[in-house]
Amino acid sequence: MMEKMNFQSKNQASKLSAGTKWVGKWNKNPYRIIRTLGSGATGVVYLVETRSGQRAVKIGENKMSLTSEINVLKHFSKVRGNVLGPSLLDVDDIEIRGEMYPFFCMEYLKGEPLLDFAKKRGTEWVPVFIVQLLGDLDRLHQEGWVFGDLKPENLIITGPPSRVRWFDVGGTTKQGRAIKEYTEFYDRGYWGLGDRKAEPSYDLFSTAMIFIQTAYPHRFKKPADAGSDNLELLRRYISHSPPLLPYKKILIHALKGKYTDAQLMKKELMEAIDNRTAPKKTVEKQSRSVQPKRHRKKTKSKKYKEPQSFRTELILTASFLFLSSVLYFMGQWM
Repeated sequence: MMEKMNFQSKNQASKLSAGTKWVGKWNKNPYRIIRTLGSGATGVVYLVETRSGQRAVKIGENKMSLTSEINVLKHFSKVRGNVLGPSLLDVDDIEIRGEMYPFFCMEYLKGEPLLDFAKKRGTEWVPVFIVQLLGDLDRLHQEGWVFGDLKPENLIITGPPSRVRWFDVGGTTKQGRAIKEYTEFYDRGYWGLGDRKAEPSYDLFSTAMIFIQTAYPHRFKKPADAGSDNLELLRRYISHSPPLLPYKKILIHALKGKYTDAQLMKKELMEAIDNRTAPKKTVEKQSRSVQPKRHRKKTKSKKYKEPQSFRTELILTASFLFLSSVLYFMGQWM
C-alpha cells in the first residue's frame, strides 16, 4: 500500500515523500502524507490526511523509541480538561519493504511557532504566553513528569484566542530520573548551572531561556573559556534588552534554580505584568496635574494605553487558569 517511497536506509523510515499512502497494519486506518513537520531523536513527524481531516503522525525506528511518548500522551488524555500536548488518536504499525515500523497519530496543532508569532506581533505578547506555559507545566509537574526538551521549536501559538500549546513530548521524563532528551541552549547542564535531573526547576530554567531568546532571535553561544561566569553572561543579555528588563529578577531566579515549582514563578510573573504599566500611568497623571491650567491645550491628551489585544489575552489567560484550577480540584474530589 506504499507509494512514492524514499528513505535513507533499510532500517530507517525517515524520509517518506509527499503523497505516500499506507493503511495501518492492525487498525486499517488510511493515511496520506502531505509534508514533513519535523524530526527528533525518536522519529519523524508528518502532516497527513485521514478520514477525519488533517492529523500529525510520528513514525519511529522501533517500538521502544516511541513507547514512552505514547504512554505520556495516553496519560495526558486521562487528565480532566487536558491541554497537555496533542490528543492521541491512533497507534499502529506501518510496513516498509517488508520491515515494520511503529507510528502513532495525534491531533495536528495548527498555528504559528512562538518565535515567529513574537516577531510579527510584538514582544508584549511573550509574558502572556509564558504565564500560560507555566500553568501547563505546573499541571505536568503535578502529574509527576518533566517536559525535558523544552524549546521554542516545541511550542506553537494556536487560536484565536491565542494560546500556547506544546507538541513532540518525546523528551518528557518521569521526575527523579535523568533527562533523556535536551537541546544545549535550553539545558542548564550546558551552561553549568545545574544537573540534568528531571525536576520542575529543570523545566523552569528552559522556560527562562525561551523567554530570553524571544528578545535575541539568533542564539548566542556561551564562551569557550571553561572558567567563564555563564550566569553573569546571561544576566548581561537580560539587562541589555528592554523587553526583558521588567522581568529580570524572575528570569535570574529561574536560571539559578530558585523556583521549586512553576506556580510560584507564574504568580510572580503575573505580578510583574501588572506592575509593568502602573508607573507610566502614575507619572503621566502627575505630569498633567502640575501643568498650569492656562497652558493646557484643548487637544486630546495622549494617555498611555496598554495594547487592547494584550489586555484581552491577559484577562482570558487569568480566566482560563482559574477555571482549570477549579476543574482540576473538582476532579480530585470526585
